Amino acid sequence: MIDDQIEVNIAGGLDIPLPQMVKVRVNFEAPRIENVVQAVVEQFKREEIRKKIKPGSSIAVGCGSRGVTNIAAITKAVVSEIKALGGRPFIFPAMGSHGAATAAGQRQVLENYGITEDHAGCPIRSTLETQEIGALDDGTPIHIDQYACDADGIVLINRIKPHTNFRASIESGIVKMMAIGMGKIKGATMLHTHGFGAFGDLMPQAAHFIMNKLPFLFGMGIVENALHETAILKIIPAESLIEEEAGLQRRSKELMGRLLFDMIDVLVIEEIGKDISGAGFDPNITGRNNRFIEWKGPLVKKIVLLNLSAETHGNATGVGLADVITMELYRKMDISATYTNTITSTYLDSASIPLIMNTEQEAIQLAAKTLVGVRPDDCRIVCIKNTRELSEIMVSEPMLAKVRKHPLMEAVTRPGPFNFDSQGNLSFI
Repeated sequence: MIDDQIEVNIAGGLDIPLPQMVKVRVNFEAPRIENVVQAVVEQFKREEIRKKIKPGSSIAVGCGSRGVTNIAAITKAVVSEIKALGGRPFIFPAMGSHGAATAAGQRQVLENYGITEDHAGCPIRSTLETQEIGALDDGTPIHIDQYACDADGIVLINRIKPHTNFRASIESGIVKMMAIGMGKIKGATMLHTHGFGAFGDLMPQAAHFIMNKLPFLFGMGIVENALHETAILKIIPAESLIEEEAGLQRRSKELMGRLLFDMIDVLVIEEIGKDISGAGFDPNITGRNNRFIEWKGPLVKKIVLLNLSAETHGNATGVGLADVITMELYRKMDISATYTNTITSTYLDSASIPLIMNTEQEAIQLAAKTLVGVRPDDCRIVCIKNTRELSEIMVSEPMLAKVRKHPLMEAVTRPGPFNFDSQGNLSFI
């Protein structure tokens, strides 16, 4: 049992000088859609899409567990267009083991994103029951949400983005939602036993199998820019899903945010959560994936996590990839939800508990103090809200020269000290 306060004998203590900090604006390329509802309407004007919705047919509309900008508005618009074509849509969670792998938990995840029956204008049907629709050539059984299996047609809505643990032409998007999200905890577990290294081939193979067995109609692919705004909305029909999703995956990688440095001594992240990244904080930003993926971003020596997002509901998957966390984060962890998600992924280290410090100030000071060959006041520190919001960051004064030379970065404040309150909490960006 961990007490409310941890007493640690640290040679010299933690009263060390930290460098001055500067707020920096990062000017990423950021194309955006001004009216997402109208963009959905325009996509449904395509005749090859309209003819897929048969009057009177029941249409299962799958939604996931990621924090996608405008997801409630996009989902409502998709539902409205299906109804206008005579379909009878309902929404179902397509999120594998998320929501603590319970029907009520997965419904709650959707409702927290504003996807409610009243707002969307159709029922939400949530179950963990699946139907085994067959097996792949290697014997891997394929499970699919029971409500989706019973529908006359299936539509999936998801953001297309780089995956946190593997590289391929198809990573995180419609195909992954189909192969893993629709499988609930049973199906997700079966595919994860192959390991992420097999996903580049396994997920398209599973998607082809599912599309041959079930009436998948199309996916609504969403690509976001580095400012977490909707950049692309495109309906991808079943017939061209693999090819078109691969193209949107490439564009997503071009638009994603980045930390534009070669070296970071201490990266401080205000919040992590499943709504932010499948790994809690995105390894595509930090390089901390522990999965032997080639990394071309900055070398980050120490990572400090301060808190969990409200929307993650205690699911702290990914916490084990950090070096130091706070007592506040530790106390908010829902061990059951974290373990359920982590065990399904098969990578148990993502739920390991790093060193716990009593306050945010102590956590940052510990990371700086334990650097090798770097004086604390010379420490290259970057503070971010989370790995999805990178347009405004804080950097330490030793990094200012890099900021001034980079065409996408500009300092917007003068150097000033870390702003800790009397409780040791950091006033963030």
